[in-house]
Amino acid sequence: LKAVILIGGPQKGTRFRPLSFEVPKPLFPVAGVPMVQHHIEACAKVPGMKEILLMGFYQPNEALSRFLVSAQQEFKIPIRYLQEYAALGTGGGIYHFRDQILSGGAEAFFVLNADVCSEFPLQEMLEFQQQHGDVHSFVILGTTANRTQALNYGCIVANADTQEVQHYVEKPSTFVSEIINCGIYLFTPAIFQHIGEVFQRNQQELALEESSNGWQRAEVIRLEQDVFTALAGSGKLYVYKTDGFWSQIKSAGSAIYASRLYLNQYSKSHPERLAQNKPGGPVIRGNVYIHPTASIDSTAVLGPNVSIGEGVTVGAGVRVRESIVLHGASLHDHTCVLNTIVGWDSTIGRWARVEGTPSDPNPNDPYAKIDSETLFRDGRLTPSITILGCSVTIPAEVVILNSIVLPHKELSRSYKNQIIL
Repeated sequence: LKAVILIGGPQKGTRFRPLSFEVPKPLFPVAGVPMVQHHIEACAKVPGMKEILLMGFYQPNEALSRFLVSAQQEFKIPIRYLQEYAALGTGGGIYHFRDQILSGGAEAFFVLNADVCSEFPLQEMLEFQQQHGDVHSFVILGTTANRTQALNYGCIVANADTQEVQHYVEKPSTFVSEIINCGIYLFTPAIFQHIGEVFQRNQQELALEESSNGWQRAEVIRLEQDVFTALAGSGKLYVYKTDGFWSQIKSAGSAIYASRLYLNQYSKSHPERLAQNKPGGPVIRGNVYIHPTASIDSTAVLGPNVSIGEGVTVGAGVRVRESIVLHGASLHDHTCVLNTIVGWDSTIGRWARVEGTPSDPNPNDPYAKIDSETLFRDGRLTPSITILGCSVTIPAEVVILNSIVLPHKELSRSYKNQIIL
């Protein structure tokens, strides 16, 4: 068994600015650990997992290399990064590196998108595939969305008895199905034959359009639109439906929601990562992650859903709720931080209030997903969480509401509903 984690590259992640300026989005900490570490941890737990491949077109940089080395040591499994020469789409990358994926005689492999958070029921997907008898069948992880939100995802129509996928449509314009694609797949080597057919077809089409100089376009293959749509109804593609949590992490606001889902899961999977109320320690409400190197005043009140990074300082009487505070940040006495991501090495002055508007799914609808809101609506900034880029300084006694502050800014007054460039 192997696993491939698709981490994308720098031209995407624009919705994740200004945070993606500092680290590649897959290394952004969610619930105290890099986003993609949750994937690696889930893959490493599957018996028989021989290697994990990260695939994308980020330039290999120091942060990524350091992360891979520490992850290999922690999970005792070979982890490599394969760099695409261009953005090849979700299918083009795995087709380009098919020899690396199949080396060592891989019988099956998982493909996971890095920008989702999930319980990753990988073992269950394997068992599900074995029950269906066909050794060459492929499995998509699916979940249920509500009717209106389903249109934003890949929709799957499946046979109610066998779970065979009969019809697949990526982001349909009218309602097709409430079962949506989670971006987590189980493939056998036979998938490369199907991707190869798309590649040949692309090449033939390009040969006919002699005028176009799209020599590289034949390699750009999207698993969803190009491969799944064609495989649906052929008896080769199945959907395994999960009731576990799942969410996309497209925007910075969705990182706070993902953090809540993972912190919730820690009570079962990693109780040691959750802070406890101790005599002389801060007041903890709900699930809170605190890095061991953070220094927190005993009169601070943290939680629920708070993640405090490395070397953070939290002063007296500080209140933090539904927020991620990244390493090196400093919250001076009596600040109030709600629904906010505080960037690396940022400082919030005394008695300041920094607050955003949560973009959580409807809590009364069990199938609601997070809406990927556009940044602007009718020319105005949509109220969402407040984001402070790295090294932002907020003065004492000001209020920052629903704003995005780019890195290295020193503010001098209060702001509301603004992007501060």
